[in-house]
Amino acid sequence: MAVIDKKELRPHQEDVLDKMKNGCILWGGVGTGKSLVAMAYYVLRESPKDVVVITTAKVRDSLHWEGEAASFGVGTSEDATTEGVLTVDSWNNIAKYKDLEGCFFIFDEQRLVGKGKWVKTFLKIAKKNHWIMLSATPGDTWSDYIPVFVANGWYKNKTEFEREHIVYRPFRNYPVIDHYIGTSRLLQLRSRILVELKFEKATTRHNETVVVSHDVEMLKRVTKERWNDLENRPIVDASEMFYCMRRVVNSDPSRLQAVRELCKRHPRLIVFYSFNYELEALRTLQNEIPMAEWNGHKHQEIPETEKWLYLVQYVAGSEGWNCVTTNAVCLYSLTYSYKNWEQAHGRIDRLNTEYTDLYYYCLRSRAAIDTAIYRCLQGKRSFQESRVDIKGL
Repeated sequence: MAVIDKKELRPHQEDVLDKMKNGCILWGGVGTGKSLVAMAYYVLRESPKDVVVITTAKVRDSLHWEGEAASFGVGTSEDATTEGVLTVDSWNNIAKYKDLEGCFFIFDEQRLVGKGKWVKTFLKIAKKNHWIMLSATPGDTWSDYIPVFVANGWYKNKTEFEREHIVYRPFRNYPVIDHYIGTSRLLQLRSRILVELKFEKATTRHNETVVVSHDVEMLKRVTKERWNDLENRPIVDASEMFYCMRRVVNSDPSRLQAVRELCKRHPRLIVFYSFNYELEALRTLQNEIPMAEWNGHKHQEIPETEKWLYLVQYVAGSEGWNCVTTNAVCLYSLTYSYKNWEQAHGRIDRLNTEYTDLYYYCLRSRAAIDTAIYRCLQGKRSFQESRVDIKGL
C-alpha cells in the first residue's frame, strides 16, 4: 500500500479516508477540500492504477486537479509520476473513456440525471473500473441516486428502481412523480455510499436580504389577466406565465440601484444572475466600475484591480472556481436550483480564504413568485413550477 504524507491533510480530511470505498460519494460542503481527500484515497487504495478525473470544463482548464495531484507525486505522464498517470477531462468528453478498464475514476460533482448519454457512459465505466464521486449537494430527490445505485449493483436498471420505488401521478401527458415507496431501503442504501466530509469552518456567513421593488400593476396583468406586456399578447401557457412573472420582478431598476449601493460597501463584488436580460442591465454599470463576466459566452478571469464587479450566471459559473480576494456576493435574482444556490455561496467560502466574515446579499422583492422560490431554497429544495398552484400567485 502506498504511503501519504499526513501533513498534506487536515484532521477532518484524514477522518474520512477509512470510511471511503469503491462506489461511494464523498459529500462535503464547497471549500472543504474534497479533491485533496480524493487524491489521498487514490494513493492509499488504488495506486498504481491510472487515474481519470471527470469534472467541469472550467475546473479542467484551471489545472486545479493537477496541482492537488502533484502534492502526492502524481503526474500527467509516465516519466513524471510516482503513482499512476493522471488524466483530467470534462463531462462533455466522458464518452472518450467508456472502453477503459482497470483504471480509477473520480467523478467531480454530480452530473448524472435521467437516462442520457452521460449516465449510460458512466454505467459502462463503473462496470470495468473502480470509482468514487465527489459532491457538495449529492441529491435533491431519490431519482438523483438512480445511476449510483445501479452502478453499485443494487438495481439492474432505472426501470427496476422505478417499479420498486416510484408512484406516478395518474392521467398525465408526461410522467410526474407523486411519491416514493420503500424509502426505508433507500435510506439504508444511501447510508452505505454517502461519506460526509464534516468540517467546522473558521468563516462566518452573514446573510442579508435586500428588499427591492417590483411593478405591482404589470405583475397583476400577468397573474390575473394572463397578459404578456413584453410582447403585447395573451400568455400561452403556465411556463410562459412563470417566465413573465420572473422578468417583471427581476427587471425592476431598484435591483440595479441596490448593486450600486453594495459596491460602495464592498468595492469587489461577485454578482450572480439568472437571465440574459439581467446581464444586459448589469452591463450598464461598466462605465462606473471595472467588470468581467463568466457565462455561456464569456469566460473571463476575475479582475486584478482594487474595484470590480464579477458577473456570473448561475448555471454556467456556480461551481468549478473560487475567489479569495473578496468576501462579498450579491445574489441579483433567485435561482430555481438549490444546488446552484449553495454552490454559488461556496465560491468565496474556501479553506484558504483570509476572511473570517463572508457577506451574502440576496435581492428579493415582496412578489409571491420570489417568496415561493426563496422558501424552497431556504428549505434546501429546488423550486419546481409543476408543484405550484398558480392561482395562489
